[in-house]
Amino acid sequence: MNFLKILKKSVIDSQLYVSLMGTLFAVFFMEEQNTFRFPTFFLIFITYFSGYLYTKYQKTRHFFKILILNAVAGLICAFLIIHNHNEIRLIKWFIIVVLGLLYNSFFLDVYIRKIPLLKVFYVGLVWALVNCWLTLSEFNFPIFFISFFFITALVLPFDIRDMNVDTVKTFPTIIGIQNTKYLAYLFVFISNILSIIYLDLNYSIAFFLSGIITFILIYFSENERNDVYFSFGVETCSALPFLFLIIMEYF
Repeated sequence: MNFLKILKKSVIDSQLYVSLMGTLFAVFFMEEQNTFRFPTFFLIFITYFSGYLYTKYQKTRHFFKILILNAVAGLICAFLIIHNHNEIRLIKWFIIVVLGLLYNSFFLDVYIRKIPLLKVFYVGLVWALVNCWLTLSEFNFPIFFISFFFITALVLPFDIRDMNVDTVKTFPTIIGIQNTKYLAYLFVFISNILSIIYLDLNYSIAFFLSGIITFILIYFSENERNDVYFSFGVETCSALPFLFLIIMEYF
């Protein structure tokens, strides 16, 4: 039991886990587009990690340390882009970072997380831009919508988890838990249909299998469930397409 607590604190609560899951989701599409490069992998991971740290610690006594860490992370990311890519990629990265800041920054009078119902779509937007725009030379609309609907669906269970503590109106508080699940099912279904149409066969199969697991985890999402169910179980869904792809190719 102590091991699980240490694991949760050191891996999940540290934001390492969600950052890795988001990065592996991007790797899945990079592999599908044959654009995978390790510098891009590290760029995405550092961007996610620094962004989630900023969101978590901005109202704590650790915020100044996080700002310094973010500044260092920004310099590393800029170096990775300039050394391995081009100025256009740097501009794309900067825009995505700004969008992340607009999501939840205490110095803004109104930020995205305060706007009812918008949060789930905004998270889907930012993750989708990483997959379909940052890693590619041209904007890829199929990858954008596959990513957008899938990630938006994964955010909805977290709204179910937080419905009693959220200070803004969310889907579970407006339409109820069951209807929120139906909405998440619909988004997963749309992303799976798009993956079947636009992705290569192995990738669409991997994504379809991920959709099945995601359906199950959404079905059992309840407000009273332990946080680990969401921050580990549901969060893992974003890495499932890549994991299933590895299983199919090597086993």
